[in-house]
Amino acid sequence: MTGFSEATVEELAERIGDGCLLALPKPDAGASMAVVRALIRRRAKKLRLWCLPAAGLQADLLIGAGCVASIECSGVSLGEFGAAPRFRRAAENGTVRVVDSTCQAMYAAVQAGEKGMPFVGLRGILGSDILTHRDDWRVMQNPFADGEDPVVVLPAVRPDIALIHARLCDSHGNLWVGNAREAAVLAHAAHGSVATFEERYDGNLLDDERMTAGTVAPIYVEAAAHAPRGAWPLAFPGAYRADRECLAGYAAAAATEAGFAAWLDGHVSGVGRAA
Repeated sequence: MTGFSEATVEELAERIGDGCLLALPKPDAGASMAVVRALIRRRAKKLRLWCLPAAGLQADLLIGAGCVASIECSGVSLGEFGAAPRFRRAAENGTVRVVDSTCQAMYAAVQAGEKGMPFVGLRGILGSDILTHRDDWRVMQNPFADGEDPVVVLPAVRPDIALIHARLCDSHGNLWVGNAREAAVLAHAAHGSVATFEERYDGNLLDDERMTAGTVAPIYVEAAAHAPRGAWPLAFPGAYRADRECLAGYAAAAATEAGFAAWLDGHVSGVGRAA
């Protein structure tokens, strides 16, 4: 491939170093569950998760497996399957640092990083008590206003690595993420990105104007791996639905340490049904 190399899923996991600031898109915007499982198998440590804007199964698995030092997002849940049990236990026990944020703040900060800006202004969180828990956010006077006009200023976010799952990859290394804008923004903002993809595309994605807007160029991605059903058991819009039986089983099993360990053995360490 031009611009980045094709790799295996395990090799992508090796590129995500312990302690890095790892960006993940929301569960339905291109979650690379294949690499999440590989990270657990390689016993990744002290990852600092940055989830745009909310987290789900990706984060809960990594937290439960002891791979995470901190997480920043607007919320963590399994959606209709309930609370994220391993996240909840870690937050209650203080074994993972939780950095609270809001959806609008996370989008604004990473879009600033995408554009190479050092910071960004945001109004929507003025008056919120979240400001008392974020010493990296500032309130300043709008320098262009004639009267008093406070604005919250957020530092731009540039993750070390963004991990995404794409629908298509062509022979030139272009990735098509479609309308999963979180995946595209994270790839643009991060210092480096790795990706899995569902299918190979015959041709150049950038030659078709219908595909161009949803394409991430290879300059933004270090390596990619062909991983059919790489988002399983989560849904991958346009390709397959969520495995509801598996997700319900996880929610029940992960309520206890023993159940979580058994689920990992069957779906991560062992063969599992993803194959």
